[in-house]
Amino acid sequence: MTPLSQRSYANRQAARSKGWSRKEVEDLISQGRSIVIVNGLVLKVDAWLRFHPGGEKAIKHMVGRDATDEVNALHSQEALRRMQSFQIGWIELPWVNFKPPIQGGTFRPLNDNAVDDDATTDSETSSSKDSSNVPSPLFEPIDAVRSRRGGKVGAEPESLSLRRDSSTSSLSSASSRKEPTKPTYLDHQTQKETQLDLSKYPSLDRRTQDLIVTEYRALNKRIYDQGLYQCNYTAYAYEVGRYFLLFATSMFLLSRGWYALSGLSLGLFWHQLVFTAHDAGHMGITHDFTIDSVIGFIIADFLGGLSLGWWKRNHNVHHIVTNSPEHDPDIEHMPIFAVSHRFLSSLQSTFYDKVMTYDAVAKFTIRYQHLLYYPLLTFGRFNLYRLSWEHLIFGLGPRHGPAWWHRWFEIAGHIFFWAWFGYGILYRSIPTLWGRFAFVMVSHMITMPLHVQITLSHFAMSTSDLGVHESFPQKMLRTTMDVDCPPWLDFVHGGLQFQAIHHLYPRIPRHNLRETQKLVQDFCNRMNIPYALYGFVNGNREVLGRLKDVGRQAAILAECQRSIVEHFVVEGH
Repeated sequence: MTPLSQRSYANRQAARSKGWSRKEVEDLISQGRSIVIVNGLVLKVDAWLRFHPGGEKAIKHMVGRDATDEVNALHSQEALRRMQSFQIGWIELPWVNFKPPIQGGTFRPLNDNAVDDDATTDSETSSSKDSSNVPSPLFEPIDAVRSRRGGKVGAEPESLSLRRDSSTSSLSSASSRKEPTKPTYLDHQTQKETQLDLSKYPSLDRRTQDLIVTEYRALNKRIYDQGLYQCNYTAYAYEVGRYFLLFATSMFLLSRGWYALSGLSLGLFWHQLVFTAHDAGHMGITHDFTIDSVIGFIIADFLGGLSLGWWKRNHNVHHIVTNSPEHDPDIEHMPIFAVSHRFLSSLQSTFYDKVMTYDAVAKFTIRYQHLLYYPLLTFGRFNLYRLSWEHLIFGLGPRHGPAWWHRWFEIAGHIFFWAWFGYGILYRSIPTLWGRFAFVMVSHMITMPLHVQITLSHFAMSTSDLGVHESFPQKMLRTTMDVDCPPWLDFVHGGLQFQAIHHLYPRIPRHNLRETQKLVQDFCNRMNIPYALYGFVNGNREVLGRLKDVGRQAAILAECQRSIVEHFVVEGH
C-alpha cells in the first residue's frame, strides 16, 4: 500500500468513526446528499442510488430517517454487508426522523441551524416542524389530540410531539403558504380521517413507538429461530406440479380446437405463476438475490410476458410508503380509481413525477368507481403489459451495479414470450380471428380475481399521513388488511391473503405465513395495535364501500363548486 493510499484509507476509517449530530446530518442533506440511518450507522448512499436494484425512489423515501426496520425487512444479509461500505459514521442518540426531501421536507445548512440554537428547545428534535414545512392551520399538535384520549404512556414535551402537517403536494398547496388559508371541505375530511386513526392506534410518542419497534424486532428473531424464514421446497414441488397440469391442459384443449377452454386454463396458469414470481421478487425462495431474480424473471417475463423489474421498482416503494396517496404507486390509479378524497385535489405523484389531475374524465369515473371496479379489473392484465414495456423500453430500471443485466434478460424473456404465445399459439395454432379473440380475452379476463386480491389488502385501509414518528410496524398494520380463508384455499390466494404479515416480514416464504400469523396476532394484542382481518366477501364489501364513499365525496365537492360559481354569478349581477 502506497503512502497516499494509506492516508486515504486512514481518512476513510476516521470518517467511519465519527459521531454525527442531527444538525450535521441535516446540513449534509441540505447540500443534496442522500443520508440514511441504518442500525445506528450513518450511510451516505449517493453513489448507490443508480445501482440500487429496487430503484432510487425507494432510497429517497428513507433520506433523513432511521430506516433500520425497512432495510432489514427488504434486504438480504449480503446486501446489508454491502451497505457497510457507505458508512461515514454513527449517530448521536436519540435520533428523531426528518421528513425526506422527496416528501416535501426542507433542510437548513449548519450555519442557519446555529442561529436558532437559543430559540429552539432541544433543537436536535425540531426538524423545522418535521422538516421546515409550514404546518397546516387545520391540524392540531398530536399532544392535543392525546389529551382528549386521556394520554398514552411516554408523552413527550411539545417540542418533540408530531405536528401533523400533510405531505400533500396538490396543486392547491404546491406553493409555499405564508398566510393560513381557510380550510376546505377536503381539508376537513383529511382532519377527520387523521383523528380517527389517532384515536384507534397507539400514541406516536417516542416511548410507545420505541416499545413497538423493540417488540417487533424481538418477534423477528423469534420467527427466525423457529425456522419460518426457511423455504418449504416440498410445497414448491406441488406448486410446479400444479403449473404443469394447468399448462398441459391448456395445450391439450388447444389441440382439440376448444379455444375458450384452452384460454381459461392458460389464464389460471398465469394466475398461479404470479404468486411464485412475487416470492422470488422478495427473495423469499432461496434468499439469494441472483438465484431468486432468475427464477422471478423466468416466471414473470418468459412465461407471463410481464416485467418483474417494473414490479420490483414499483413494489419496493409501495412497501416503504404504503397507502400514501402522493407516494405509493400501488394506489395511484387516476383517473380511474381514487381510494382517498385527497386525489380529488390533483396530487403530485413523486413516483411518476407528474400531477394526477382530477380532470373531466376523473370527475365522471370516480363518482361511479364502485360500479366500475370489477369490470375494469377484468382488463387489468393489458395494463400490466403497457407498464412492463414502458419500463423496459425507456430503461427505467438500474443500468449499472449488480442488476445491470436485468433489463437485457427481461427483454430476451419478452421476445421468448411473444414467440411462443403470440406467434406459436395465436398465429400458428388458432386459424380464425374469432378464435384468437376468444382465446386472448378469456385467458386475460380470467386473471381478474388476482387483481382483486392485489387491491383488496390496501384499498379499504387508511391513507392518512401520521408523520415521520410513526414506527414501521405500526404503519404497515394500519395500512394493510389480511383476508381470512381456510387452509385448503391457500393455493387460490397464493399468500396474498396474509399481506399484513407479509408487509411486516416480506422475505418470509409464503408457505410459512399462516404459522407466522399467529405470532403477529399475539404481537398486535400485546401492543394494542388493531389487526385488520376480514373474510374475502366482507373484504370486498369494505373496498366497495371505500370506493363508493370517495365517489360520494366527489359528488359533494362538485356540488360545492357549483354553488360557489352560482353565488359569484348572482353577486356579479
